Amino acid sequence: MNAKPTVAAIIVAAGRGVRAGGDVPKQWQKIAGKTVVEHTLDLFIGHPRVSEVVLVIAETDRDWVTSLGLDKHALIAIGGEDRAASVLSGVMQTQADRVLIHDGARCCCPRDVISRVLDALDHNDAAAPALPVTDALWTGADAIVTGVQDRTGLFAAQTPQGFTRSAILDAHRKNTGPAADDVEVARRAGLDVAIVQGDARNLKITTPEDFARAAKLLETSMDIRTGNGFDVHRFGDGDHVVLCGVKVPHARGLQGHSDADVGMHTVTDAIYGALCRGDIGQHFPPSDPQWKGAESHIFLAHACALAREMGFAITHMDCTLICEFPKIGPVAQSMRARMAEIMDIDIDRVSVKATTSERLGFTGRGEGIAALATVTLIKGTTA
Repeated sequence: MNAKPTVAAIIVAAGRGVRAGGDVPKQWQKIAGKTVVEHTLDLFIGHPRVSEVVLVIAETDRDWVTSLGLDKHALIAIGGEDRAASVLSGVMQTQADRVLIHDGARCCCPRDVISRVLDALDHNDAAAPALPVTDALWTGADAIVTGVQDRTGLFAAQTPQGFTRSAILDAHRKNTGPAADDVEVARRAGLDVAIVQGDARNLKITTPEDFARAAKLLETSMDIRTGNGFDVHRFGDGDHVVLCGVKVPHARGLQGHSDADVGMHTVTDAIYGALCRGDIGQHFPPSDPQWKGAESHIFLAHACALAREMGFAITHMDCTLICEFPKIGPVAQSMRARMAEIMDIDIDRVSVKATTSERLGFTGRGEGIAALATVTLIKGTTA
């Protein structure tokens, strides 16, 4: 049985985009809470058929990559003096069987457009999305119409433009002149390019007005999910408890297969729930001896990584610990800091608090600790 071909998405974001206005290049301006290029990366990071992502940037934009942590989610390539040179740099960064070359400023591309290009590559060395031109076309000079252009057979090109890596690499190496896009480079090398259906939502941000259009598309197509978690651990022998990653001195410990961090377990389950990916026991079975005594940050880090792989950002976490003792208030800030560190989110998005059960039930009798948690995940991409 043949293995599925690997796919790399090459996101070209090395340009300056001066027509879009603003104090920084358009790809680093924010829309709907994130930069344009972050939204674009999310399109491909969350696509099940994309193996890896390469982000091509200008040498002067390294600080943006560092501050946004983009190198955690994509390979970084440095662009050249023109678009063709930047694309070649990105293609050289990967060994995937196929590449999807996409404009960094097209942050609203529907996922099914990406899938259609990939489907076409099963039978072609090159494929690209486009929309048939439906408006009347004129020629003009000095704001005066000088003629009419036949629109028969004309298409408005879009990206991602897909290729077998070997074919487009060879085409770019042979290319000697300027090119509007990679389809032009491919055709110069003799490649036939299949046309697949594009989408009107797949706009390229070019002018200041395009930001408003893109924001509206992103805000109405966000995948926002909420997950809940609940867990309980009983007290046993010990001289401390571990809660939300912090060791808290106490006359008794919590019992469990791992380190029994009831707070962290609850948050982990909430993330799995939001992703519809089961619970902590399915990913880390208590019957497996390798997890005996394991520190719970392993579980939480796995859930967070899974969320990122599926294209989601964790935007908020709220955990409530239910116990008569130990007292949580003095260590709540340390717990927030530790959870934020593991989840790789800002501490201002992390809440840890406690309540008692007014001496009712097992927590009121001091038999154990319970916890509940809620998390919010957002994927800012189109369906």
